[in-house]
Amino acid sequence: MSFAEIERDNGVAVIWMDQPGEKVNKISIDLVDEFKTMLDSLEDDKTIRAIVLISRKPDNFIAGADIEKFKDMTSAAEAEMLSRQGHVLLNRMAAFPKPIVAAIHGATLGAGLEVALACHYRIASDDPKTVLALPEVKLGLLPGGGGTQRLPRLVGLQAALDMMLTGKNIYPRQAKKMGLVDDLIHPYGLLHAAKKAALHLADQPLTRKKKLSLLAELLESTPFTRNVVYKKATELVQRDTWGNYPAPVKIIECVKAGMEKGPAAGVEAETKKFGELVVSPQSRELIQIFLSMTAMKKNPLKDKVRPVKKIGILGAGLMGAGIADVSSTNGMEVLLKDVSYDAVGQGEKAIWQDLDGKVKKKALSPFQRDVTFSLITGTTDYRGFEKADLIIEAVFEDLELKRKILAETEAYMREDAIFASNTSSLPIGGIAAAARRPEQIIGMHYFSPVPKMPLLEIIVTEKTADWVKATALDVGIRQGKTVIIVNDGPGFYTTRILAPLLNEALEILAEGGDIKEIDRAMRQFGYPVGPIALLDEVGIDVGAHVSKVLGPLFAARGAQPNTAMERIFQAGYKGRKNNQGFYLYGDRSGKEEKSVNEEIYSFFGGTKRRKFDAQEIQNRLSLAMINEAALCLQEGILQSPRDGDIGAVFGLGFPPFLGGPFRHIDSMGLPKTISLMEELEKQYGPRFTPAPILRERDAKNQRFYA
Repeated sequence: MSFAEIERDNGVAVIWMDQPGEKVNKISIDLVDEFKTMLDSLEDDKTIRAIVLISRKPDNFIAGADIEKFKDMTSAAEAEMLSRQGHVLLNRMAAFPKPIVAAIHGATLGAGLEVALACHYRIASDDPKTVLALPEVKLGLLPGGGGTQRLPRLVGLQAALDMMLTGKNIYPRQAKKMGLVDDLIHPYGLLHAAKKAALHLADQPLTRKKKLSLLAELLESTPFTRNVVYKKATELVQRDTWGNYPAPVKIIECVKAGMEKGPAAGVEAETKKFGELVVSPQSRELIQIFLSMTAMKKNPLKDKVRPVKKIGILGAGLMGAGIADVSSTNGMEVLLKDVSYDAVGQGEKAIWQDLDGKVKKKALSPFQRDVTFSLITGTTDYRGFEKADLIIEAVFEDLELKRKILAETEAYMREDAIFASNTSSLPIGGIAAAARRPEQIIGMHYFSPVPKMPLLEIIVTEKTADWVKATALDVGIRQGKTVIIVNDGPGFYTTRILAPLLNEALEILAEGGDIKEIDRAMRQFGYPVGPIALLDEVGIDVGAHVSKVLGPLFAARGAQPNTAMERIFQAGYKGRKNNQGFYLYGDRSGKEEKSVNEEIYSFFGGTKRRKFDAQEIQNRLSLAMINEAALCLQEGILQSPRDGDIGAVFGLGFPPFLGGPFRHIDSMGLPKTISLMEELEKQYGPRFTPAPILRERDAKNQRFYA
């Protein structure tokens, strides 16, 4: 079947893109010949004066390249050839004698935006569902279809680098303002406006001027000043990535080659570096994560899902308000309850500020903001909860409090409603011990801040009904989350594997380690935040509580947890919550740079510190987490290595370019992984004893992934 069909209308050829059997249009090498043939016929057709490129897919122009094909490539030369073939087609489009107009509605990403950039004119719908981006950097790649060359010439050097180095989304009004698109129109008028623009261009070619500020124009006007931009961009990239990701630097190099040596040199650099990146280990892992995340958007239990239209949320604090935010944003009605209207008001204020921020970024219209906010009803009692299909409790991590809330709620909720606890460590079976309907109790562990963190960890017990699990999974997917389902136990999966890493950081402090050095070493390893800074962000009170919950589990294996957290909390340190923790903070906004709290060292033997080798810190902390992940798989807490990798990357910031704990083990090899753990076991005891599953797989020469 054909990817595209031509519809002729009054001198305009409308090319309707509609990839058979797919929800979205994706670019693959198979389409090159089809488009070449189509362009041949349109160039020869004397009745055609102009062309419009448009999609039949709802809310999608072109979603990007077919990433699945990349993981099968075995050489840089193969990937380079793919880029060259794409360049031939897009260069022909850019030089086509008849004007080509891209009529854009919906997601226009990666190769999709590169196709639009090769057109002579771009008109986009003003709908918030229209989003333009070059997100290749997130896959460890660079735009391989001319994006590094056409984008800087269209929107300016700095704006183009910002787009490509972050992969950020650009929404319609912003795109128009920066010159990425030429015009905006309501979705219903898109085709008509595109045809009109195409015929106008056939009569009068467009003269386009970059929309640059005076400062940007000065910085981009000479090779010398442009070199300042390249240098600064490279410094920022190296600072943020610690050299772990090659793609950003190669993007800068491609842009520089094209701007300073001409388009031909830029294209040559782009194709070669694209080929190198496709087969790089970083891209391999990032692509695999992307494909796993995409696969997890489908609910394998959809036949058992029951409808959820209204959600009741107990607790309007940071977590409860966040859950209400992502629920209402995705069309669900929400009852938001707390003990006082002041508390409810604070929660609603946080939600409004988030929605209003999207309006300011042009990602949402004021009308859509108001409609979304109207789905939330604040309350201080249980009136209306009898209509809720799902009730999510988001109160403090206290077992007795959560049991009390569950007992109260059961008096009001429907017999067929689901009760979910948003807990990060307390076993769901313990919360549900006295429940009337334990089969309808489930854990839904969200991560803070909820609107930004992509993971949802669903926890099931032996009693949890299949339809309850299926429905909770469906709600998570509707909320835009990547969801893993794990079995019940102290700390479940994510909190359980984070605890040994944080504990090891405390042990190094007790041995004389330096707070900043520990954080720096783990950021260099690839974590977005150092473990000590993370303790402050999460809250020392929370850390002390989790240590109590998980302490017996680790002690049973002979791994005595560090007790400093409880003592630090008792001394009044809470971290970010009161601006005093392992670091001191100038103000709660975080605008002032934090400094190490020297008083904390009194809990770890005094202010005299000694230097640790960065690799020793990295090995001890990362292997503590990795070994615990292996134990979770062995004990059946995890259902698969894939869930373990996704949970660690999206919930805890495990370095994405390493693929997750299990892919990292496969990459290092089991013999090396076990050997490193054994060395640490000799020095530091049973907390580094390799999980039996590691030895079993090593003996059978088995990897975690085929």
